Amino acid sequence: MKAIFVAGTDTGVGKTVVTGCLARFFSQKGLRVITQKWVQTGAKKDISEDIDFHLKMMGKDRDDIRDYKNTVMPYVFNLSASPHLASRLERKNISSKKIKKSFGALSSCFDAVIVEGAGGVLVPIDSRHFLIDIAKDLKLPVLLVAENRLGAINQALLSIEALRARGMDVLGVIFNDLKKYDARILKDNPRIIKKLSGVRVFGTLPRGKSGEEIYRSFVPIAQKIQMRLKGTGPFSLI
Repeated sequence: MKAIFVAGTDTGVGKTVVTGCLARFFSQKGLRVITQKWVQTGAKKDISEDIDFHLKMMGKDRDDIRDYKNTVMPYVFNLSASPHLASRLERKNISSKKIKKSFGALSSCFDAVIVEGAGGVLVPIDSRHFLIDIAKDLKLPVLLVAENRLGAINQALLSIEALRARGMDVLGVIFNDLKKYDARILKDNPRIIKKLSGVRVFGTLPRGKSGEEIYRSFVPIAQKIQMRLKGTGPFSLI
């Protein structure tokens, strides 16, 4: 395996943070890692702010990916909307073939490619296709990110069902504590989702922390992901 697809149960649940932290973790293990954002909406000046965050977490900047810019960010839209709508309104069709080609190009140059999805699991790229189906075609395992809050159970279980219906490998779930909720809810969500789905819960990232503090909290989570991946592809080198 040369890649992981980071999916979310919704938009704004912390996919970007998890992707950046995961890329940094594997980079520090000696792998040549790059992140990719197939479709970025709500962008300024045709640059993916999510990719900027990944680079920052890895201690890099845009100059480090200047030779790969168009493959790292195949589609960038200014409108902050679902990819299918941003694509239609900006008159730029999203091609699955182009995305797969860009992914293949990066895969041939790097030990690992960590792809950040857009929005939730079933975000459409047009009136017939979903972004997740490109990940399915590429046989990418999925790391699911969810906000730990009231309503997380339904969102996570539906997302897992959608992934399993496509025969995709769900590596596990990472939760993000983004807002203050009843502590009993925050404690129970990971437990009940693991019990009902049988999917691993790798851990929960704390809220209100700096990037470095979040990364330190992420390391034990990344180590669990590493063990889940052990023996497969370049990650077996870790």
